[in-house]
Amino acid sequence: MSMDVTGRLAAIGEARLVRGYGLAGAAVIAAEDEPAARSAWRELDPRITIVIVTPSAARAVAAAGGPGGRLLAVLPDPDGAA
Repeated sequence: MSMDVTGRLAAIGEARLVRGYGLAGAAVIAAEDEPAARSAWRELDPRITIVIVTPSAARAVAAAGGPGGRLLAVLPDPDGAA
């Protein structure tokens, strides 16, 4: 059985932390600050069901009302902060 997941995965956050996810087929949206991440979140294609976010992008998603029906995976803080 094969599943076509193309176009259903995105990564939002600082470019240096999310760019590699493009190799796995994710739509990569660089957002260097929370306002940019909030904007990226609001503009996501409705077919995107899984979103990988950096910690700052996760804060932006929370401020925008949370993940809704999407699965949200938050990357660990690259600086080791809690």
